[in-house]
Amino acid sequence: MDQTQPFAGIEVVEFGQFIAVPFCAQVLAEGGAHVIKVEALEGDPVRQLAQLAPGETRHFVSRNRGKHALPLDLRHPKAARVIERLLGRADVVLTNFRPGLAEEFGLDGASLEARYPRLVVGNVSAFGRRGPDARLAGMDLVVQARTGLMAGLGKVQDGLPASGDAPVADYMCAMTLAFGVASALLRRERTGRGGQVDVALMMAALVLQNNSMVRVESVDGPTHAAARAKLAELRAVGRSFEEQVALTPQVRTPGMVNVYFRTYATKDGVLGVACVSPGLQRAFMKAVGLGDEAHEKAIADREALARHYGALRPRVETVLAGRTTDEWRKIFDAHGLPASDVKLAFELLDDAQALANGLLHDLPHPALGPVRVLAPPLTLDGPGFRPGAATRSLGAETRAILGELGFSAEEVAALLADRVTRALPG
Repeated sequence: MDQTQPFAGIEVVEFGQFIAVPFCAQVLAEGGAHVIKVEALEGDPVRQLAQLAPGETRHFVSRNRGKHALPLDLRHPKAARVIERLLGRADVVLTNFRPGLAEEFGLDGASLEARYPRLVVGNVSAFGRRGPDARLAGMDLVVQARTGLMAGLGKVQDGLPASGDAPVADYMCAMTLAFGVASALLRRERTGRGGQVDVALMMAALVLQNNSMVRVESVDGPTHAAARAKLAELRAVGRSFEEQVALTPQVRTPGMVNVYFRTYATKDGVLGVACVSPGLQRAFMKAVGLGDEAHEKAIADREALARHYGALRPRVETVLAGRTTDEWRKIFDAHGLPASDVKLAFELLDDAQALANGLLHDLPHPALGPVRVLAPPLTLDGPGFRPGAATRSLGAETRAILGELGFSAEEVAALLADRVTRALPG
């Protein structure tokens, strides 16, 4: 056991599919945990999404490394014996069953806590455990729509709000779950008891909007009430989404929206600029060769500020459009300004900065060949987190895992014959 890894010696059983639970389990595995991923006999559904080899997809590889896969028919009466053996030696159980299914299998937090008091049970739900939506199914896109995140991210397609390719709520939820598991394990060291970690995609989506999740009643209360009333009117008559989203109360100042915190078209591309402090804003104006009168004389009225920055905006846009992105990068870097050209995600797979910092990992995959993936999302001094190897094909380790759980060769053969589990030939 490598004690330099924070989760060395920790046994994790993952009853998860799709993103949040599998990615959390991958992070724990990269930190040294021994993870058994329990899958349906046909495998995690993401194994079927655009297969590049049987049971191997980009989606599966992206969040299922460093694990040991065990196919198991959870509804089979004889599966209970296998589950009991798994739970009997586990430190952590992770689940993201649809509402009601964990209770049906006896894998809900309350049932597990009563039987295994040292067990840490991490569960992901869409909308939380209580309330009118608690029993509803939900995935990242649905939760983004429900929480305002989709509207806030600003992507519009054919006049309708659209989700981007990045399932951001899922991954935020995964990292929150990993933090919760680590917290529960730390508490167990002090108290001797495990406990339940509950995270929800809904909360993850709200955390991503933390800057907007504040209402000062004396200031914002009337504004929000008026906006909700107007929004109801627009929806009642079927007005466009653009008209609806325009009612969102602005958190950012007119200066930020129009000039200092936005993207600009350059001569050959797009540049993102983020100048939040007064010092950075003055440096930005110096870099572009313009002035901002609001820096010299206070403009207290928001409408007056909006007019001022509405007039300044096209002047700055014209200046930025006169040079290439690379030229502006050099100028802004010399002034210490945070700015970057807008890149596409796939470009980062060959990005010099990402490679220099070890953010990418070249994974040797037995079926797919070399695969470039993300490295672990955090580092400790030394080898605390290490990139995990590709999880072997579904069924490749069935006999070995069951043997480690104490099943004899005859018992394993019976489980295979009864289709409680399955194994690859050999």
